Amino acid sequence: MFHPESAETDRFEQVIVQSIRRILAAAGPEEFLAWAQARIPDLLGLSVGPLDDDEHRRLAGLLGMAIWNASPTPANGFRPSPLTDLADDAPCPCGSGQRYRDCCATLEELPELSTELIWEFLLDELSDGELREALRLDAVPGPLLARVADRWLEEDHPRRVVNLLEPLFAGSLAALDARYEPALDLLCDAYDRLDHWRKKHAFLERLSTGDNRALSAAAWQRRSAMAIDEGDFDQATAAFTEALRNGPDSPGTALLEITLLAAQHRDRLARERARFWLHRFRRLGDVEPGFLDFLAQAIEDPQTALVDTHADSIDPDLVDLHDWMAVATARPLPRLDAVPARDHHPEVAAGQLALFEGAPADHAPTEAGGEPVWSSPAQLRAPVAVRRIESRWRARFPSDKPASIQLAPHDAHAIWEDTAWLDHLLGHPELADSLEVLDDLATALYAHPESALPWMAHALLRPLLERAWSMITTTVPADGHHHLPWSITANRPALRLLFRRYLYLNAEDEQEGATATLEALLRLNPQDNHGVRAELMNHYLRVGLDERALALAARFPDDLLADLAYGEVLALYRLGRQERARQALGRAMHRLPRIPHYLTRKRIKRPQLDPHGITPGGEDQAWLYREAMRDVWAAEPGILAWLKRLTA
Repeated sequence: MFHPESAETDRFEQVIVQSIRRILAAAGPEEFLAWAQARIPDLLGLSVGPLDDDEHRRLAGLLGMAIWNASPTPANGFRPSPLTDLADDAPCPCGSGQRYRDCCATLEELPELSTELIWEFLLDELSDGELREALRLDAVPGPLLARVADRWLEEDHPRRVVNLLEPLFAGSLAALDARYEPALDLLCDAYDRLDHWRKKHAFLERLSTGDNRALSAAAWQRRSAMAIDEGDFDQATAAFTEALRNGPDSPGTALLEITLLAAQHRDRLARERARFWLHRFRRLGDVEPGFLDFLAQAIEDPQTALVDTHADSIDPDLVDLHDWMAVATARPLPRLDAVPARDHHPEVAAGQLALFEGAPADHAPTEAGGEPVWSSPAQLRAPVAVRRIESRWRARFPSDKPASIQLAPHDAHAIWEDTAWLDHLLGHPELADSLEVLDDLATALYAHPESALPWMAHALLRPLLERAWSMITTTVPADGHHHLPWSITANRPALRLLFRRYLYLNAEDEQEGATATLEALLRLNPQDNHGVRAELMNHYLRVGLDERALALAARFPDDLLADLAYGEVLALYRLGRQERARQALGRAMHRLPRIPHYLTRKRIKRPQLDPHGITPGGEDQAWLYREAMRDVWAAEPGILAWLKRLTA
């Protein structure tokens, strides 16, 4: 048996492709074998070996015979026409000059190739008409119909795909094996294109509960992936468990587990499981080296490994943006300026302008004389060269800035409809020196559906946000004397990027970084247009930083956010200052009287929620605060009974 893996893979494949093209050009066996003896030695690089020319021709003739014997030809109904009935006295087709009976007829192992292997290359060489004829004759091997379906999906012909693949799975599944898994996925993709979700669910249900374990595992894998896309991780985990039971040695199951863990930001466990799977597959053998490389990469960084693995299915625009990011974010940081805005008079309490690092009020930064350090309003300004490229960028980027504190503009849909801006970006890595541009790119990523995948956010959004963080904190450091009011339009890209960094790190469960970002955002924008004080207060209380919680509450007296008003009560109670806690409760009750009722009840009916906002002092606000913080209150011994007694 001839084993192609014993030769240079790319050279062997080139021999197959060139041979197929020669055969399709209507070459007969004699003409083709003459061509093979003349050309195959060069294609395989045999001329540098120890054999002489006659031996080269003989080996090439034998390989040519194997290729001819396995090659389907249009003239023969896309069936092979092997040279098996040669007369003993006929010249041997290998070109040795001997009679066949004295030459290759005596070989016990004539080189042999499978017709299915030839079909893998032949499919790429057939014209549309030839392909349709081969399909009509049912000549294409079943497992390779997925190759045809993939081509048709790329050409946006999902109905053709359904008509081609549905018959594969219509009857008994017993004869189908793991080679049919790509066809399963492509049929589901075609159903998605046609919005045939009922047919897809019925199809997956039939396969996942059938007796064919390979296809059952693949169907459960698909169902788990669907649940991941919908954010239903309980359902995704249940489907993964079934996939693992039916396909414990399936690379698809291993990929699914790492995907599921990464989607839940459980990177540490994803690394451990990647190490387990790598050891397992190395022991089992017969696994593609590329998949072993993926597992090795996932041990180091599962998010990046998933980006690389899905590169072929990712929007090419995002791949281009990823390549730009790698170059652009490696640039040295630009020197921005914080220019004093002396005519700026924000409507903000003076006490909120003190530099804030989360410390109690009596530990605020002070001058040598003991007076608190007050920060002055400033406007971020980029260097002149950066402002020039920003002007050119503004003319090309197809979207406005988001309104107010929103993260998406009203015309976000236009960003990915015409990506001429991306072509401009790719030619100008220096655009990464602009917070204006980084803000627009973050907006673009938020508007792209694929960026919702955790590994895409890791690869694209994170480096962008980290560069912005470094630029901002270098220009306006924690020990500086400037803040950046939101009311100054030029500051909004920086503040919006900081808020996005908090959202990203919070989703990644990186609480230390998320908290530092909230503190910086509140220090730089004391008016807190984004309302981050509520999140910061709840974080302080969850981790037991009660003094910091009190300092934060003191900065926003009479706040209508339940998190601040009742957070102060909880912090004082836990610090043993019950009289002050009682006084704070009275003030909170005066502003937001419904909160205690929702906190002290073990069960309570959810009120109707307004998707457009909350009503200060309303039932909806009380419910939302209960959902966010009741577990923290309940963990403090005696406080709920105390609260119920004082508010009865």
